[in-house]
Amino acid sequence: MKKNEELQKDVQDAIRWEPLLHAAEIGVTVKDGIVTLTGSVDSYRKKLEAEEAAKNVSGVKGVAEEITVNLGSATSSNDTDIAADVVNTFKGDSEVPDDHLSVEVEQGWVTLSGKVKWNYQREAAEKAATNLAGVKGISNYIEIKSDHGDDIEKAAIEKAIKRNSSLKDCKIKVQVSGNHVNLHGHVSTFYQKDEAGRMAWNANGVTMVGNDLLVEH
Repeated sequence: MKKNEELQKDVQDAIRWEPLLHAAEIGVTVKDGIVTLTGSVDSYRKKLEAEEAAKNVSGVKGVAEEITVNLGSATSSNDTDIAADVVNTFKGDSEVPDDHLSVEVEQGWVTLSGKVKWNYQREAAEKAATNLAGVKGISNYIEIKSDHGDDIEKAAIEKAIKRNSSLKDCKIKVQVSGNHVNLHGHVSTFYQKDEAGRMAWNANGVTMVGNDLLVEH
């Protein structure tokens, strides 16, 4: 296990390595593998980029993200403009079923709601709003409403996880209750945790995935 100081430097270097974050002033503290990010950035995308960079560093067990988005006077976008931009962006994205979604904006914070059939559509909607000017944060309350029923195939999810080259040696337990899937066990990286969750979300009928996998290096 890396010492706190060593892991802190690795995370700082990983953040600086991202072109988008070269000039960002982001503080990094580490305790027992848990990384806390602080500071201020001028876009929501940079905030997410810093969190992702930290998660991908070997030895990181968890990330507490306390970065604020400070747009300053660089943008003149008001809430009405932002809402219109989000709606228009949805219309231009083939993965987003915009007819089933609603958008609310308050002081730059975007709230998404509605219903879609697949999680990738839910994620696509959030991603579409991430890069827009004036956005300070996103609350994604979009629900997954599947037409498939409750017959989720647990064995199919387990096979999908074992097929994945990055997960074949991981000990992951799959539990199914109605339309909900829960993942338990241990993985070595956040990437493996995210991949296992993605495999579960790809199963027909899944409306919720509880990803309780522990990252242990």
